[in-house]
Amino acid sequence: MSPPIRHYRLLALPLAKRVPFTVYNPATGESLYSVDTATAEDVDASVARAHAAYKSGVWSRASLLTRSTVLSRLARLLEQHTPAIANIETLQTGRALREMTAQIGRLPDWLHYYAAVLRTYQGFVAPTQGKLLNIVHRVPLGVVAQITPFNHPVFIAVKKIAPALAAGNSVIVKPSELAPISLLEFSKLTQEAGVPDGVFTVLPGYGHTTGKQLASHPLVRKVDITAGTQTGRALGAVVGANLAAFTAELGGKAPIVVFDDANLALAVNGVAFASFIASGQTCVSGTRIIVQEKIYNKFMQAFLDKVERIRRGMGEPSNPQSSMGSVISNKHLERIDRMIQNRKSGEIVAGGKRMTGKSALDNFDFSSGSFYPPTVITDVDTKDEIWQEEIFGPVVVVNKFREEEDGVALANACKYGLGAGIWTSDLSRAHRVADAIEAGLVWVNTHHRNDPSSPWGGMKESGIGRENGLEAFAAYSQSKSVIFNTATAEESRVTDDWFADGGDVKRYG
Repeated sequence: MSPPIRHYRLLALPLAKRVPFTVYNPATGESLYSVDTATAEDVDASVARAHAAYKSGVWSRASLLTRSTVLSRLARLLEQHTPAIANIETLQTGRALREMTAQIGRLPDWLHYYAAVLRTYQGFVAPTQGKLLNIVHRVPLGVVAQITPFNHPVFIAVKKIAPALAAGNSVIVKPSELAPISLLEFSKLTQEAGVPDGVFTVLPGYGHTTGKQLASHPLVRKVDITAGTQTGRALGAVVGANLAAFTAELGGKAPIVVFDDANLALAVNGVAFASFIASGQTCVSGTRIIVQEKIYNKFMQAFLDKVERIRRGMGEPSNPQSSMGSVISNKHLERIDRMIQNRKSGEIVAGGKRMTGKSALDNFDFSSGSFYPPTVITDVDTKDEIWQEEIFGPVVVVNKFREEEDGVALANACKYGLGAGIWTSDLSRAHRVADAIEAGLVWVNTHHRNDPSSPWGGMKESGIGRENGLEAFAAYSQSKSVIFNTATAEESRVTDDWFADGGDVKRYG
């Protein structure tokens, strides 16, 4: 049962006339929370407050050890609050509790990782010519804005927040209006961990108003988003006008290539996980299944059996036994259904219709929620919208291929290039195909593995820049060179007086 409706107010910001929006449970349609929408004045006040904190040096010039200690403390607090945050995530997204518990349980790793980066960070001395000592270190950017999506509300946010705070920035997060509550609760943990006032702010609101104003603010020096490609293009133009940095993880349509030498049981389990975890609402969901001819029939029989077990295992998302949850909203569900019904090719062999009636698992009534079954469509033309465009739901399209190069061609027959999967027992083939597939992430005999040390980002229309690892830390900071003259005063008087009499050749640069 969901809790009584609760109202979140922007108490830290100046009082202004705010219109609240409602957060719903997509599994039941019930109202959960009422949240103040940030006004234009709120955005300006938040940025000014964040900039003042940055200029004060309370965090931006704090020692690396101090920032590391706070991030480690935040990681421990997050570990303690995992069950509560996972429950909120399930309520506001409709995703299965077992998914959210496992996912939130990984998040402290990101905070611990960047705490360790700070403790082990070393600048360097550039090999500058002459009697000069050139010390290079990294400094923060200033105020950075992060715009995060509904599908992994806390997970994606923390992936961005951890390197941004580690680098010494002031951070403002605009969460999805569909699922902002977990981030609002997380912000309380940052205060308890010792992040100074003004250094971390969660600003609820809509993307086309709050998000756009935040991204276009002249004091914001970096914008980091996870969104659709169309949104990424629009915001990229806005950010570019301010000469600010931009990182964007955008759409995906991940191919999963299954070769005939793959372990059948492992491939079936792996493809099912790739396709239907998070109800298919991830940018790396395995949505285009490409199977070699010799194994195609056996694979499809086993895969469809697995799909049916997933469907039968669906129930109330808060039930720890439930296999898969709802999609984020009725509007989103209607879009999924419309794309399937408007397709120009392909045969639906599983699912394909909104779920109603009672769950075989726990008698939960699907009718009032936004539930779509795991759906499989075979023999889809590669020019069809459902092959080319991101559906963002539990829907996969399947095609077969004969030769290795045919499988690679099908995998690359898409404008996106975020994630991809390969299933094979041939190590040489795995290397060849991984190199040939146009994607920023390629998994071999697994899928959706993520680690704070491993760069994450896409090629083609799937984005700009990388999350995770030292690349993310570098992207949230900038290098600064300090060059010392180590020559004696006597040497410098001879070599550095450019306008001395005599016209001797001097060093320039």
